[in-house]
Amino acid sequence: MAYWLFKSEPNTFSWDDQIDVGPDGGQWDGVRNHLAKKQMLSMKVGDLGFFYHSVNEKRIVGVVEVSAEAHPDTTDDTGKWMCVDLRAVGPFPKPVTLQEIKEEPKLAEMVLVNNSRLSVQPVSQAEWRLICKMGGYK
Repeated sequence: MAYWLFKSEPNTFSWDDQIDVGPDGGQWDGVRNHLAKKQMLSMKVGDLGFFYHSVNEKRIVGVVEVSAEAHPDTTDDTGKWMCVDLRAVGPFPKPVTLQEIKEEPKLAEMVLVNNSRLSVQPVSQAEWRLICKMGGYK
């Protein structure tokens, strides 16, 4: 299993919106970045990801699961962009902020710390475990 981080502006698509999609999940669409596309092409059903509210909140608020592997993004008229489907697994009891992540020395190499603009990012198993602990997520 691999771990990921999915960033979304909460005023565009929030954690509550992800929950409202339903238990089967839905497309994580609209990503228009080649590196993010490459990340999504490597995802497998069952991989887990952090749901991150960007912009003003800058915090991990929940966990999602890849429910369908990469397929054409139906919001793309060019046919060159891909997406995966995500379903909500559960909220973080205590959201973990970007500031808290940056203050933790063991997370200094995390992609979120070094390339915070990338909308889909890999997360190492050690990073995953530590952030889940920080947020009280089991």
